[in-house]
Amino acid sequence: MPVVVVESPAKAKTINKYLGPDYTVLASYGHVRDLPPKDGSVDTEHGFDMKWEVDAASKKHVKAIADALKDDPELILATDPDREGEAISWHLAEELGRRRDTAKKVKEHPPKRVVFNQITKNAVTEAMKSPREVDAPLVEAYLARRALDYLVGFNLSPVLWRKLPGAKSAGRVQSVCLRLIVEREMEIEAFKPREYWSVTAQLETPRGKGFEARLTVLGGRKLDKFDLATEVDADLAVQAVNSRDLAIKSVEAKPTTRNPAAPFMTSTLQQEASRKFGMGARQTMSAAQRLYEAGLITYMRTDGIDMAPEAVMATRDYIKAEYGEDYLPNSPRMYKNKAKNAQEAHECIRPTDVAVAPAKLRLSDPDQRKLYDLIWKRTVACQMAAAKLERTTVDIASADGEVELRATGQRIAFDGFITVYTEGRDEPSEDEDGKILPQIMQGEAAKKLSVDPAQHFTQPPPRYTEATLVKRMEELGIGRPSTYASIVTTIQDRGYVVKEKGRLIPEDKGRLVTAFLSNYFSRYVGYDFTAELEGELDDVSAGERDWKDVLGRFWVDFSAAIEETADLRIGEVLEKINEVLEPHLFPDPGDGTDPRLCPNCGAGRLSMRTARSGGAFIGCSNYPECRYTRPFGPPGAEGEDGGIPPEGKLLGEDQGDPITLHKGRFGPFVQRGEGAEGEKPPRASVPETWPLEGVDLEKAVRLLSLPRLVGQHPEDGVNIWAAIGRYGPYVKHNDTVGRGGSSASLDDVEEVFTVGMNRAVELLAQKAASRGGRGRAAAKPLHEVGEHPEGGPIAVMEGRYGPYVKWEKVNATIPKDVKPEDVNLDLALELIAEKQAKKSKNKKKTTRKPAAKKRKAAGGKSAAG
Repeated sequence: MPVVVVESPAKAKTINKYLGPDYTVLASYGHVRDLPPKDGSVDTEHGFDMKWEVDAASKKHVKAIADALKDDPELILATDPDREGEAISWHLAEELGRRRDTAKKVKEHPPKRVVFNQITKNAVTEAMKSPREVDAPLVEAYLARRALDYLVGFNLSPVLWRKLPGAKSAGRVQSVCLRLIVEREMEIEAFKPREYWSVTAQLETPRGKGFEARLTVLGGRKLDKFDLATEVDADLAVQAVNSRDLAIKSVEAKPTTRNPAAPFMTSTLQQEASRKFGMGARQTMSAAQRLYEAGLITYMRTDGIDMAPEAVMATRDYIKAEYGEDYLPNSPRMYKNKAKNAQEAHECIRPTDVAVAPAKLRLSDPDQRKLYDLIWKRTVACQMAAAKLERTTVDIASADGEVELRATGQRIAFDGFITVYTEGRDEPSEDEDGKILPQIMQGEAAKKLSVDPAQHFTQPPPRYTEATLVKRMEELGIGRPSTYASIVTTIQDRGYVVKEKGRLIPEDKGRLVTAFLSNYFSRYVGYDFTAELEGELDDVSAGERDWKDVLGRFWVDFSAAIEETADLRIGEVLEKINEVLEPHLFPDPGDGTDPRLCPNCGAGRLSMRTARSGGAFIGCSNYPECRYTRPFGPPGAEGEDGGIPPEGKLLGEDQGDPITLHKGRFGPFVQRGEGAEGEKPPRASVPETWPLEGVDLEKAVRLLSLPRLVGQHPEDGVNIWAAIGRYGPYVKHNDTVGRGGSSASLDDVEEVFTVGMNRAVELLAQKAASRGGRGRAAAKPLHEVGEHPEGGPIAVMEGRYGPYVKWEKVNATIPKDVKPEDVNLDLALELIAEKQAKKSKNKKKTTRKPAAKKRKAAGGKSAAG
């Protein structure tokens, strides 16, 4: 039986079903070989010779294929129909040609290559009738890309490690993508909002129907966006409108049409899935891959938007049957292929059978279900009739022409393709107005119901989403369909970018890497250079360029650029980055003072520094005399880390020891001193309920004093301790705070510092009783004195250390000169109030709000992005 090899077991199962028992279908499980992650895998001195290695996981898959060839030497390579698929087939053929047990068979029976754009019975069986050889130009394009990525990664990353501590690595396309995100963030930070006002009026027709209109002409002159610059301007405009009678000057209704969007290609599918479902590029492609392997959609990595003629006709037949003649255009809609290289382009992404509507499928995976629905609707809509709209513009004016307002609206005269699908938008449009206007007649009066001013501010450019980033990369010619998902994912995995509420925000490391590369390797993170190199690689895949010539020209210049950085000192690099990021790190305060002057000593100069941990922070040049630090970023951007730099924040000194606040792996903690050699210094975790900005020297010393000895238990003389543990504050009945003994939780962190013996014994007894233990039974009240004004009974209790008043969780000791039976409600309330006041004093400023997830923009204000 001929051996057919595909990438995945799922694809193998589907194809085996179509080919039947006459074939053996096996999976390679993706690439079987790669360049070893070590120096020298691409030999630049000997024609860019590449040393390949079969990884451990792939060896068993290659062996399974080799074993299958013992029965039948015919090998059919049916991997995906793109550059990566061609490369997998080439790697398999090369590796099997090197093995002792298969080399002879591969030489006598050269492997055949078949491709199909969809996994359907007809497509697979037809492909088997037309085998070909492995496409050498496509393989060479793959080899060139893989070599370029290796050379950049293994030569540029060590430069980053040496010159920019904490940076992880750099990639050929990833670094350019990161630059886009960083530059957008700097645009946002440099943005100065501009105030402007608008005036709108609520009007009414003679028939009592209301509508809204916006002021467009004032004083006989058309208003520009910023003409009403202040509230005073807006109020004067309101007065002008209110002082005049208004009438309908003109009513104009214009018919217009809206055509459907083209069917999906890789980038537009990723963008739409992001807009409509919040799916990341990797998530989208994973779901699409499974749909493709199940035979439900055509191949999902494509630059093409053209549709096979038989699919177009099938779609038109479906539209006619399901929606009627009116929804079918007179002729098929043809979409021009946008691919720069036809050899790497395929048909659009569409259902393999348009008659299989989403409702007919029972897909259990929600991502696959949503994505198939999206692809099906877009495919059907792209062949439907245009939507017919009627846009209405109404101008309302005063008799003297000094004031004029405009109302706009639209109605759908025929929904056309909109009945199935409407493309999403990256950002809302200010100009789009979908309001339906009432019947309005020219010349009739317009009654004023209200006239209102509204303040606005110009908005900065929005942060990128994965959708808009992919769109921008596509516009610049950076990357290709098979790379978009991995590029966007890689920069997030490296910690250079974080995604918050769907928006991509650069982290400190991302800013630093971009600043470094933009200054010392500017050409290689240039948009034009990267796009031109992509074009050259496309030429290689089309057979129009020699791949080694492309590599040679690149390597000559790139290796020289690497050499030029050999003598760079870290201090020189950091100062250069200080200059580049100065608008971000040290914004002009606007009062003429030097933004880099240390606010602590008044003499040192602020600059970016790196810590041993790899993080960056701002510090004073007079260190160690001046220990001023603040987080990397603009002043006031401490955010939720409380302004803790990587080396810790000095809170002050206690008993000659420096007390510092740190960010740790398991949360913030305070530390006393540095500790003796080989020993850890005393540390204490900061409770989650304490805001970091409120942790001062006093609070830190209190934390470091824990555990606190409450006293000896009255029954057995064993110590009772108060402490803060992994699960919160507690009291413990044991000789030490170590293992063993019994414990009970406290309700509040502050109780650790104030809990008395009576309260501790009571809690321990209650805990023991709840577990059915032998612990001391909960105390019974001597008598109740009444209800607390806030609710709940107040009782006088008998304690081992004397009587006390109890109300809910408050235990107030009764003075020695007062008998328990003499305690009345007034006295009890007074004792409880004193106890609460004491606790409140200790608890001041320790209520911590949940950590804000919003990033902080310059000036501490939340940036909407």
